[in-house]
Amino acid sequence: MATSSSCYTSPISTGIFPKHQPTIPTSTSFLTCFTRRSPISLRSVSRPVVVAAAANAVEVEKQAVTKTPSKILPFRVGHGFDLHRLEPGYPLIIGGINIPHERGCEAHSDGDVLLHCVVDAILGALGLPDIGQIFPDNDPKWKGAASSVFIKEAVRLMHEAGYELGNLDATLILQRPKLSPHKEAIRDNLSLLLGADPSVVNLKAKTHEKVDSLGENRSIAAHTVVLLMKK
Repeated sequence: MATSSSCYTSPISTGIFPKHQPTIPTSTSFLTCFTRRSPISLRSVSRPVVVAAAANAVEVEKQAVTKTPSKILPFRVGHGFDLHRLEPGYPLIIGGINIPHERGCEAHSDGDVLLHCVVDAILGALGLPDIGQIFPDNDPKWKGAASSVFIKEAVRLMHEAGYELGNLDATLILQRPKLSPHKEAIRDNLSLLLGADPSVVNLKAKTHEKVDSLGENRSIAAHTVVLLMKK
């Protein structure tokens, strides 16, 4: 649609529509242009940018699993978090170790909250999709799968990208059972799965002071931070 436009130079005003408006000296002026169309709002200008960003996000999501990090850094840091409900009739597996308890993690796989958390931390450091995208819980082939399979794939992707584990720090949060008798076995097995020296793998356990589902022994959670170093 054709439009006509006009431009004129006017002094800068100090207010909006005053009856008597002072002006800055005419040597300081600005150019005003208008058309017969209504002015374009900031919202309408930014809309194509938002659409383009969304399209790019979809493209990244489709290709991210097969891509190595686009920027080679001397080190990368990742954080992982996981939480599972505790229900009767399930085994409680933490770090690949079966812990005696009257409740276990309800999950599609074996529900190993620590290994799931570590996998997400490694994938996050590499800038890759999370464990749920790579190993979806609606895929029958992962039904009851040992989480060691997920760890091995995360380690493979880490090495493929040219990194190795610098160190790992994990925190388990559960009210019961006490993990003190099992911590060394869990840490040793986690180190073995990661192919790392136990001295760079740290494991802590906390209660939740009987607060919410964690404190009421209805769930278990874990946090993990990893440092990946360039080989």
